[in-house]
Amino acid sequence: MAEISTAKKAAIVARVAAREAQRHAQRSRWLRGLLAGGRAMMASVLKAAHVLWLQITGVFFVFFALAGGVAFWKEYRAWAAGKIGPGRALLALCFGLTFAWFGVSSFWRAKRRS
Repeated sequence: MAEISTAKKAAIVARVAAREAQRHAQRSRWLRGLLAGGRAMMASVLKAAHVLWLQITGVFFVFFALAGGVAFWKEYRAWAAGKIGPGRALLALCFGLTFAWFGVSSFWRAKRRS
């Protein structure tokens, strides 16, 4: 007979416990009320966590956009002085604009969700 891993045992116990709790909840108004309140609270917490995630990633994207802007300025000055071609400056500009868009859209999505 094959050994059952601890994770599988825990999953089985959790599934049986959830099924028994659901059966008992159908008989108990208090437990149904607590479960409904718990679900509502978790929905609120998950929504707030998602908004926070969008805002944090937006900040990182804006930082990357600023780094791209600094790189663009450095490469543009080298191109204007005739030291290099325009390719690196254009690449830095595209990088900066792309991450600026990611940052702005991340904050827009966070505002829409809140």
